[in-house]
Amino acid sequence: MAKSEQVLVLEPQHELKFKGPFTDVVTTNLKLSNPTEKNVCFKVKTTAPRRYCVRPNSGVIEAGSFINVSVMLQPFDYDPNEKSKHKFMVQSMFAPSDITDMEAVWKEAKPDELMDSKLRCLFELPSDNEKPHEGETNKVLSSSVTKTESTSMFKSTSSSLDDSEYKKVLDDNKRLQTEIQRLREDYKQLKQEEDGLRMRKFPASSNPVSSSTSLVKEEGLNVRLLALLVLIFIVGVIIGKVAL
Repeated sequence: MAKSEQVLVLEPQHELKFKGPFTDVVTTNLKLSNPTEKNVCFKVKTTAPRRYCVRPNSGVIEAGSFINVSVMLQPFDYDPNEKSKHKFMVQSMFAPSDITDMEAVWKEAKPDELMDSKLRCLFELPSDNEKPHEGETNKVLSSSVTKTESTSMFKSTSSSLDDSEYKKVLDDNKRLQTEIQRLREDYKQLKQEEDGLRMRKFPASSNPVSSSTSLVKEEGLNVRLLALLVLIFIVGVIIGKVAL
């Protein structure tokens, strides 16, 4: 029984060309057109299924429309002396009026209902004119190096500035801590003198000027101590932010 003639129009008709280098995925397109007044089911097969990814690899093409199929060749070590033996086949048939299970449709199809077209694969390396010139390559590399160096300089300057500010804050904090320690010692000495005066049982009212002066000094020291504690807390917060 004679096989039915393919109704789909394939572009390209006989060869799928893949242009290298083949160190990455190489994609070529296959256009399937349906010039008939009926819907057509199609399926794309290959002799090397592990080497290719086809999207879509099957489906239905409506009457008078077309579909683009992407054929993706996976990376491999290309040998120019090795002739490609990979082939593709586009199988098709007119779609039934009601399709519920596409897989069942293909299984139940009769041999005389199936149509097919075969394509071979052709691998090509880019010509010398298509390769980037040495001058252009060096220009790109030089630009990339300059950009990297500029970024490194900016990062180095920024890092140095941050370290300087951080060191300044640490010095200020150390100075404030020394000042607080000195005030604490002065306050402790003043308290000892005050306790000594009380031990001698001097009347509180016998020397109102001295008592008032001691009170003022004590309040002044308390205010200064409180202010410095607040300041050291703020500096601690700043140090925490710089450290993060």
